[in-house]
Amino acid sequence: MSSGGALGALAWIRTIDQYDPSGIMNFRRYYVPNSIVFITQVVAGREPVFADPEMVQLLREILNEAKRRYPFTTLGYVFLPEHFHLLIRPEAGVNHSQIMHSIKPNFTKAYRKQRSIPVGLRFWQPRYWDHVIRDAEDFERHLHYIHYNPVKHGLVNRPEDYAFSSYSHWQARGAYPDRWGWEPPDALHGFQLPDL
Repeated sequence: MSSGGALGALAWIRTIDQYDPSGIMNFRRYYVPNSIVFITQVVAGREPVFADPEMVQLLREILNEAKRRYPFTTLGYVFLPEHFHLLIRPEAGVNHSQIMHSIKPNFTKAYRKQRSIPVGLRFWQPRYWDHVIRDAEDFERHLHYIHYNPVKHGLVNRPEDYAFSSYSHWQARGAYPDRWGWEPPDALHGFQLPDL
């Protein structure tokens, strides 16, 4: 950290205000350059759109398009029937709002076109949830959360049985021992995301 201490660190944090047309609140996102961000986005009405593998593939394509426009590294992901989690590191000059503002409307447009749905569909919940990763322990906890999520939601009995996550990539790299996630991981004891 620079010699500016805590105040110097604050200079590294950029924020953006997002206006809520209802006037109820002013939503604030924090951007920390070179940070890793955990993101959760939920489908409106919690419709299980991503139970269809074709829709998961479409989402992957849209993510890759967003990555070309707003470069980022994907460190972890899981696509569940009605929501997804990402663990990403945006490149310099890119923030997670830009990425999400590319993914959400582009997926909605492609989905409407593919399903012949008229304009006016609200596909996503209006906001996504984000969390800036603070340290190695926080990273590990969120990565474990992502990979255990299909088991938690009763979609599979073991993380390796779920096709739409980064678990197999991390297991192949030696990050997970055999049988990890067959029981609730200790690192997730008491860990809970807000209701979305």
